[in-house]
Amino acid sequence: MSGLRVLVGCKRVIDYAVKIRVKPDNTGVITEGVKHSMNPFDEIAVEEAVRMKEKKLASEIIAVSCGPTQCQETLRTAMAMGADKSIHVEVDAASYENLQPLHVAKILAKVAQDVKADIVFTGKQAIDDDCNQTGQMVAALLDWPQATFASKIEKANGDLTVTREIDGGLETIKVQLPAVLTADLRLNEPRYATLPNIMKAKKKKMEKKKPEDYGVDIGPRQSILKVEDPPVRQAGSKLDSVETLVSKLKDAGLVPS
Repeated sequence: MSGLRVLVGCKRVIDYAVKIRVKPDNTGVITEGVKHSMNPFDEIAVEEAVRMKEKKLASEIIAVSCGPTQCQETLRTAMAMGADKSIHVEVDAASYENLQPLHVAKILAKVAQDVKADIVFTGKQAIDDDCNQTGQMVAALLDWPQATFASKIEKANGDLTVTREIDGGLETIKVQLPAVLTADLRLNEPRYATLPNIMKAKKKKMEKKKPEDYGVDIGPRQSILKVEDPPVRQAGSKLDSVETLVSKLKDAGLVPS
């Protein structure tokens, strides 16, 4: 079980605290001049990989990100948290707007084979598109077992025992390695990168690649027709009594008269 190589996907997204604004032409959301950070679920995946290394379950952590030059900041954050090195698969800004989960999954699968990873770890979903597809697609492409929505991961006789968050509660499964894992919110609380580790991260190796180096075509398979703001919720009102509430419900035809 020792000596595992963990590959962690790290997506750069608009920061969770930023109010999203739709472009005037409704082709997408405004990203220029907006604060970005690592996808929170990917941050949880990095933290769990670091904890696995601290427990001597993993020997090396490789962070990978697909996107424009700014993704290097995200990778530096991952290395400051504890990743040993990183790979930046550079995609120009125009192509990045059409980069889809299948493209990223193909790249991650190729990288996993290239670096001989034992575990591919991603967040369960990205907070910008909420697709929740990449981890599952990576598992399918590699024909590896998958344990998605992980809220607890334990070593068990050379395998991994994973507790999953599901609609009905919790599900515990056992997966053989190599495997693909995706992190749920309750898996852990990521650490803050300390200043010394941030400085050390600047000296860690970052390899630069392109999709074509892995033989991946990133031509779009689908197109976005229109992006709109959600409808504005109407303001509610306070009522003085239950009788007034019932009367209003009857007037609206929501309860029988």
